Amino acid sequence: MIELKTPAEIERMHEAGRFVAHVLTELGARAAVGVNLLDLEQHARELIRERGAESCYWDYAPSFGRGPFRNVVCLSVNDAVLHGLPHDDVLRDGDVLKMDLAVMVDGWAADSARTVIVGTPREDDQRLVRAGEEALEAAIDAAQPGGKLGDISAAIGAVAARHGYPVNLEFGGHGIGRTMHEDLHVPNDGRAGRGMRLKPGLTLALEPWFARTTDKIVFDPDGWTIRSADGSRTTHSEHTVAVTDDGPRVLTRRADEKPM
Repeated sequence: MIELKTPAEIERMHEAGRFVAHVLTELGARAAVGVNLLDLEQHARELIRERGAESCYWDYAPSFGRGPFRNVVCLSVNDAVLHGLPHDDVLRDGDVLKMDLAVMVDGWAADSARTVIVGTPREDDQRLVRAGEEALEAAIDAAQPGGKLGDISAAIGAVAARHGYPVNLEFGGHGIGRTMHEDLHVPNDGRAGRGMRLKPGLTLALEPWFARTTDKIVFDPDGWTIRSADGSRTTHSEHTVAVTDDGPRVLTRRADEKPM
């Protein structure tokens, strides 16, 4: 069932979104050469505990995972792109780090992801990350009241095609609100003008992600971490967005982020 949120409920989701944005900003500032992934996980735990928030990931147990997820942030490095299980490993110069965080604050969820390059960036990695960010902004711009769900998917797919990146359709965006995953799957490619009509009060987590040279994925033995099948590097960008009478409203925008 798709639940449209009231303006007051969207404000409450924005509270959660501001906190998610704050944590991702903190983690991005700490992501440096020599930093252990478990240190980033621990810092996220401390911030969530101090805020009195609740991790949406802790004990998350979907059909594809191997047992419940027992961390509060997904950290995926280089060819890893989604659901990266934090583990005892240090960041190296040039690593491409994806950080994905979802929390509940006072009963309302927000979900966001960002990609950062640690240390000295490679030009092809910068292009990939910028393409993911561009696709996210295109998806947000397409989330207009009266439009169709396919408009969002098509906007993401058009950016990927323009940059020459393949698109995987197994994992994509989703509804969000009282829980992390609500009804509606938002594929990262599709046809404009198709699908459900976008109504004010609809809240979505939009999350384009690309691998440089493949649309195929593989799972690590941990049952969670998803990688590009050919080992090519990846990017992942995500925001929680509300469709309103005045257009799309981003609920997880970071203070240090400049929309493209």
